[in-house]
Amino acid sequence: MGQGLSSIPAWELDKFIEDHLLPDTCFRRDVKAIINIMCDFLKESCFQDAAHPVRVSKVVKGGSSGKGTALKGRSDADLVVFLTKLTSFEDQLKQRGKCIQEIKKQLYKFQRERHIWVKFEVQSSWWPYPRVLSFKLSSPQLQQEVEFDVLPAYDVLVSLTGHVGIYGKPDPEIYRKLIRECTSLRKEGEFSTCFTELQRNFLKHRPTKLKSLIRLVKHWYQLCKEKLGKPLPPQYALELLTVYAWECGSKAPYFNTAQGFRTVLELVTKYRQLRIYWTEYYDFQDQDISSYLHRQLRRARPVILDPADPTGNVGGSNSDGWGRLAGEAKAWFRYPCFKNKDGSPVRSWDVQVRPLKNYINDV
Repeated sequence: MGQGLSSIPAWELDKFIEDHLLPDTCFRRDVKAIINIMCDFLKESCFQDAAHPVRVSKVVKGGSSGKGTALKGRSDADLVVFLTKLTSFEDQLKQRGKCIQEIKKQLYKFQRERHIWVKFEVQSSWWPYPRVLSFKLSSPQLQQEVEFDVLPAYDVLVSLTGHVGIYGKPDPEIYRKLIRECTSLRKEGEFSTCFTELQRNFLKHRPTKLKSLIRLVKHWYQLCKEKLGKPLPPQYALELLTVYAWECGSKAPYFNTAQGFRTVLELVTKYRQLRIYWTEYYDFQDQDISSYLHRQLRRARPVILDPADPTGNVGGSNSDGWGRLAGEAKAWFRYPCFKNKDGSPVRSWDVQVRPLKNYINDV
């Protein structure tokens, strides 16, 4: 598995990333043009013929393209369509199916009527009213397909405050409302799309080299997925684990890539000890939010809370998958990418994972 990466010496990892994982300029430019076409379509044309008036307040680009962590030859974009008709999280849950069906219908119409160089391949879904519409775009100019996920969403960041609170902490009432509705509906983590702008900003402005490390970890994850086949933890969990490793072990804009890579894989092997959260967008100051966060942090490990959505534990619910991934990580420690020129093992950063009682005392 991974004959390319697994045989690369530790001191050549940066070159491997540059040569094999970073998208080239032409591809990035073409992908950006396609995404802009899709954003314009969704915002200006998609719901013009809908049975009931629907206004798109904005379209937000997420996914690897939005975060600046796309891999060469693999480009995906989450386009979150914020609709004014959705006025609560429950609204989003109940009405998103109809919205997705309308978007799907208009995509086919758009392809037939517009003579453009984009080709649509709408992917089928067994669920009649899915939460996301997935499709691929290709063109003669692109060597690779671009995968899109389009998700209708409730614009909670604007509806409760009247302004876009995507820089700094949102109003605590936003998270109180999220927690109330999620627990009432038993849909925790279901509405993370509403916080796409925060998720994107959490990663977008990080150092370039950290994004390169994220690309390397994502590439390793894809190799594991190809070999193991069975469901693994979500890739987003590995991205957040990489940020955590860098924040606790380095925080420098320039660092030893092999050390960072090894640190992330060591954390994967310690998945039963992981309780990770951030306080960039929500914290323990509000009593209701604090009580909820304490409950979340007492859940069975691993716990990796979405930095933008406290109801989303992206690390949980797949202990078997973590176990398989941890086994693969241990095997990789023998490979050249974790050995120095003198044959000694690359040292990881000093990143501590703490027992539950310490976490609770800290907060």
